[in-house]
Amino acid sequence: MRFRFLQCAAIAGVMVFASGVQAVEYHQVNAAASQISFTYSQFGSRVYGTFGQFEGTLDFDTQKPSAAHAALNIQLASIDAGSSDANTELQKPAWFDTEHFPLGLFKSTNVKALGDNRYLFTGDLTLKTVTHPVQVQVELKPENGIGVFVGEFALNRDDFKIGEGEWADGVVSKDINIRFRIVAPEQ
Repeated sequence: MRFRFLQCAAIAGVMVFASGVQAVEYHQVNAAASQISFTYSQFGSRVYGTFGQFEGTLDFDTQKPSAAHAALNIQLASIDAGSSDANTELQKPAWFDTEHFPLGLFKSTNVKALGDNRYLFTGDLTLKTVTHPVQVQVELKPENGIGVFVGEFALNRDDFKIGEGEWADGVVSKDINIRFRIVAPEQ
């Protein structure tokens, strides 16, 4: 009888533990708590910058990551590259041409679970009407009812016709490292 009781208690314990492993869903991006930044080299020095204004949408269920969707709309005129001169230059036609192309867009097309709260997001990045596929490894860091999605990738500015003309000679590195920290509350 005692063995039967221990068996039932063990099964009940497993069921309680298994029920604790629940799906967590994230649907709302908190742009005020999130950040998109970039680094590049200019004349051999490392330069850091951010985009101050963007909106994001997210439909992410930890139990169904392959059904996830994510999108970012970045206001390119909100760039801060460390100086007003740089910010003004980056909005000109040779760079982002923000008068004609005010938004940078990312839209996911596929999400694959890699294990240990890591995911591979595949999607399309569009700048100045040029679209290229990108893959980004993203780590989900759950923190007290909030999901923090962290990742980085490099883009070649020539692929998007950014930094043309006099800037094409290599004064500014071709590779731009993009980092992001997207914050979303659990739903």
